[in-house]
Amino acid sequence: MTAAADLSLAQVRLALAADIAAGAAFDGWSMAAVADAADLAGVDRHVAALAFADGPMAMIAAWIAQIDAAMAREWPAERLASLSVRERISQLLRFRLTALAGHEESLRRALAIMAMPQNLTKTLRLSWASADAMWALAGDRAADFNHYTKRTTLAAIYAATLAVFVDDTSAGKADTQAFLDRRIAGVMRFEKAKAQFFRKDSQHFSPVRLLGRLRYPA
Repeated sequence: MTAAADLSLAQVRLALAADIAAGAAFDGWSMAAVADAADLAGVDRHVAALAFADGPMAMIAAWIAQIDAAMAREWPAERLASLSVRERISQLLRFRLTALAGHEESLRRALAIMAMPQNLTKTLRLSWASADAMWALAGDRAADFNHYTKRTTLAAIYAATLAVFVDDTSAGKADTQAFLDRRIAGVMRFEKAKAQFFRKDSQHFSPVRLLGRLRYPA
């Protein structure tokens, strides 16, 4: 195991992320939470402060990266291979929610910070990165516009689910699970309809054909 003193700043961020998130419920996403996490991990406080010099968004980004990494370890592509695409995405999303369980207050504070106007660009990047990680594990190899629409849609579903999750007091987060199931079902129906519309014999997308179908449906 790498000694704390030998960790790079990137490794320090990942090593401290979970403990910072736990402390954020009480101290907020603050340097106080960083200092406490550093003490727990045996990392020099000054090194920890340097690793998170960019402030709360750096701490939140590390927490998300830590969950991304744990997700990849728990659900590698080969473990997902026997599942349908819908089941793959569902399992990955459920893993993330399980990882967040018990940290609702930290998540609530994180979402408030991420929603600040000055942080929206970083928030979108983080959301995209997590969605991209999920689709990559799920085996998606799309290189056309589907690559972008799938990730944008999944990021939106995850964000909406977190908004429900953070205030869900139902047993076993049943309301969140039901909400997530409905959203995934909706996306699967959309993807199926989209695949039929852009069938292989249509070499190019035609706005005229689209408008014609809207006006004169089959």
